[in-house]
Amino acid sequence: MTINQLLRSSFLAGVCIGIAGFGYLASKDIIGAVLFAFGLLTVVHYALKLYTGTAGFIVKGEVGQLFLILLGNLLGCLFVALIARCSPMPLQETAQAILSGRLATGPLKGGVLAIGCGFIMTTAVTFGRKQQNLPLLFGVPLFITCGFPHCVADAFYYMCVPVEYLSEHAVEVLIFYVSIVIGNFIGCNLYRATVKG
Repeated sequence: MTINQLLRSSFLAGVCIGIAGFGYLASKDIIGAVLFAFGLLTVVHYALKLYTGTAGFIVKGEVGQLFLILLGNLLGCLFVALIARCSPMPLQETAQAILSGRLATGPLKGGVLAIGCGFIMTTAVTFGRKQQNLPLLFGVPLFITCGFPHCVADAFYYMCVPVEYLSEHAVEVLIFYVSIVIGNFIGCNLYRATVKG
């Protein structure tokens, strides 16, 4: 896959997760968590490049691709976040509440919690690649209900937060975000590091 193809695929994956996040912000309950599964189902069906759908399957020579994938994912989320700002629903307030909760947790605990999300994501994608979608349907609501941060979904939420709040907490958000990207990566590789390693 060329860099251009990689970025386009990861951009669309970010759009899928952004739309799923939009649905979650609109309802913010178990129904929203279930609806969020649409994003991962679409990513797996179209074989799109999502950071947490790729990190657990990456080989040594391809690790650098993860940065491009994450960049594309973030751009896709930004696209949907700009659309979300046109919505009359109180999405910004809901997103701010999520971000405030994340920052209150702190980067260390947030990174540890993100391991759970990474493990669930790789497990769900492993099954999804074999046309077994139930783990996708259950895994997504599970990590949301548990409060496990997902670096792409979280990025969408942060991009929906009022700009003044985000700029006021920019350094905290960046530190927290880096911690969950790392946590997701660890979780995505937990199975093969312990069982296959």
